[in-house]
Amino acid sequence: MPRFATALAALALLASAGFCQDDSTTPSESVSLFNGKDLSGWIGRADLWSVEDGQIVGRTVAEKPLQQNTFLIYTGSEPSDFELTFQFKIENTNSGVQYRSKILDKEKFVVGGYQADIDFSNRYAGILYEEKGRGILAERGQSVTIDEQGKKTRKTFADGAKLGNGIHPGQWNEYRIVAKGNHLQHFINETMTAEVFDNQPGKSASSGVIAFQLHRGDPMVVRFKNIVLHPAE
Repeated sequence: MPRFATALAALALLASAGFCQDDSTTPSESVSLFNGKDLSGWIGRADLWSVEDGQIVGRTVAEKPLQQNTFLIYTGSEPSDFELTFQFKIENTNSGVQYRSKILDKEKFVVGGYQADIDFSNRYAGILYEEKGRGILAERGQSVTIDEQGKKTRKTFADGAKLGNGIHPGQWNEYRIVAKGNHLQHFINETMTAEVFDNQPGKSASSGVIAFQLHRGDPMVVRFKNIVLHPAE
């Protein structure tokens, strides 16, 4: 069974069992992070985030443009080794999903750290970006090893533009993030898009929060659903 189908099956099981996540930093079984009804367990700007038709929706408008990126932050455990699966639909501009990240400003919901990128132009979707940090760590189609001094050794495992053909802006796509030790991988629609081995002390992160991004600038809409945290395999 494909991994995302497994995630959907896990959702049904969790709903029927009334499962609740514990406070461990490494999940021992699959956990749903969103109840499909409201934003219980999440914090963010109430004027920007809502639940519609079983989806988390982030929306900005031209009349009130964002001056800086803001996030919807999961308030449960801060996982270390895990797999995170979800579906996303972006309708314009740019978004992303933070993981192993830090809250930098709780009042303004500002987060920094590893980001699985999403964008409507399909230029950055699938890359590994470090928000408020080292910037782009791996482009789409790259496997990057970062040494203790921060030097990056890049290997190309696929053509980034061709990988983009398998990502569909404006439609539902499946994202899978794998974090295990210093090894980070992004998959969209079951195809790996980027990989990083992060060995830089003081910069790499072993655990942290999960959060969804609304990007500053032009008005945008982004949607997320079926958000499940799994044990790392």
